[in-house]
Amino acid sequence: MTIRSRALFAPAFGIVVGLTGLLLATTAHAAGIDVGMDQGHVLTFNAPVKTVFVGNSAIADVTVIDPNHALILGRNFGTTNVVALDAKGRETLNQLVTVMERPGSAVTLQRGAAKSTLNCNPTRCETTPTPGDDPSHFVPQAQEVDKREDTNVKAVNDR
Repeated sequence: MTIRSRALFAPAFGIVVGLTGLLLATTAHAAGIDVGMDQGHVLTFNAPVKTVFVGNSAIADVTVIDPNHALILGRNFGTTNVVALDAKGRETLNQLVTVMERPGSAVTLQRGAAKSTLNCNPTRCETTPTPGDDPSHFVPQAQEVDKREDTNVKAVNDR
């Protein structure tokens, strides 16, 4: 049996081309937008757009600033996409948006199965509720904030 070198070359070439395509797809994903939770990112369009959508508004929100700019707000961990259409309804942008942990000095406090997230600076740490945190740690604080806001609203309305 004789094996010709061309017979071996074609499948090897196909594997190399396939791997190159996989690497390009990975690079394209890396070109997406990364936003921290509760952080904003200004998106600049190459040409004026008329309409901008976000795939999952629970993950990110988008606000159009003007025909050339939009603000993307990270709402919750995850990945979604932003789609922009021009005045003729043609898609001009379809880009992945990944919402990640808040930037800064996040500290995770683990007490058995209960987890709490704090955001710290050199002088103090404050509770920063994050998905997966134990609600018993931040719900009482949120209720206190709600009471204070209700009192302020009542004081304004009583004038």
